[in-house]
Amino acid sequence: MRTMEIIFWIIAFGIVYTYLGYGLVLYLMVRIKRLVRKREIPELCDEELPDITLLVAAYNEFDYVDEKMQNSLALNYPAQKLHLMWVTDGSDDGTPELIREQYPQVEVLHQPERRGKIAAMNRAVKFVKTPIIVFSDANTVIGADSLRRIAALFSRTDVGCVSGEKRILNEEKAAASSAGEGIYWKYESTLKRWDAELYSAVGAAGELFAVRTELFNEVEPDTLLDDFIISLRIAMKGYRIEYDPDAYAAEWASASIAEELKRKIRIAAGGIQSVVRLYPLLNIFKYGVLSFQYISHRVLRWVVTPFLLPLALIFNVLLAPESLLYTIMLVLQGLFYLGGFIGQQLEHRKLKVKIFFIPYYFLFMNYAVFLGFFRYLRNQQSVNWERARRMEQTKQ
Repeated sequence: MRTMEIIFWIIAFGIVYTYLGYGLVLYLMVRIKRLVRKREIPELCDEELPDITLLVAAYNEFDYVDEKMQNSLALNYPAQKLHLMWVTDGSDDGTPELIREQYPQVEVLHQPERRGKIAAMNRAVKFVKTPIIVFSDANTVIGADSLRRIAALFSRTDVGCVSGEKRILNEEKAAASSAGEGIYWKYESTLKRWDAELYSAVGAAGELFAVRTELFNEVEPDTLLDDFIISLRIAMKGYRIEYDPDAYAAEWASASIAEELKRKIRIAAGGIQSVVRLYPLLNIFKYGVLSFQYISHRVLRWVVTPFLLPLALIFNVLLAPESLLYTIMLVLQGLFYLGGFIGQQLEHRKLKVKIFFIPYYFLFMNYAVFLGFFRYLRNQQSVNWERARRMEQTKQ
């Protein structure tokens, strides 16, 4: 029984550290660092801003072209320093033709063959002539000052990548997908901000991130999380990944929890793929603080802790008869799972009680990790992934 208790507490510590403890440790470390040096984001005048290329990799995004282009042209960045490029490989819905006809200032790269987003990005970067590339999705709206803020962070020579923030639109509608997704990204934004302040953010948001063109290396064409692999490999070269929550790209929440599950499974499979491909980063003796952040923020979430959750419940059931403490802990676990079940039922009935969406979305994400893990083992995830339908699309 003593051995079982030790195992249980190790498991419990791992779970608490992954989802709450790391945030607390990170916050304390950042507070200590602030006593020595405060983080400052410089402001650059128009003359100081570098030339940048806003690169959009799109597949059949005809319905979003006008909105995206109007947003891009309205950004607060010197027009002569902002180069617009779209790569539309495989699109057969008129996307490239529409851009060429209506927006002649855009450089359009198109080929009929569809080989996936990463292959398109690898091909397009070869045509970029500016020192900075900003990647963005076609169905996201970029904040007006976002590019200025991103460019300013590159004024530090040790910064190789800058990540913007992903924001969720329509959160007030309170469907499980939007409420849970919005809460999750707010927490993630806080951790990313502290990560960057301590040393380096751990990965970038694919909706809006930028790299020094000279540091971009082609990634494997079957890569599922291109933003994560690209940014971390730059960090492994000794550069930092900066993060600015005021440089943001906003998109609608998934149209339903089923659509969100499809997206999360792909992310989970991509996360496991990334951990395998970035295995040298597990060497804390070589990469130091970056390894600590990477393991704590990503590896535990993607490949360890989701599998500890059922073990914690099983061990708790076995230990409950031994003392009141274990009985109370089992009751608390039961209430949490019950809250998740209630959240699921409310989601099916389209009821708006956000407090139950927190345990529901938490369990939902970890369930997606299980499905993504087995999908990765079976090698069933295609790189030509079809994006999840979003709330705004259901209104059209």
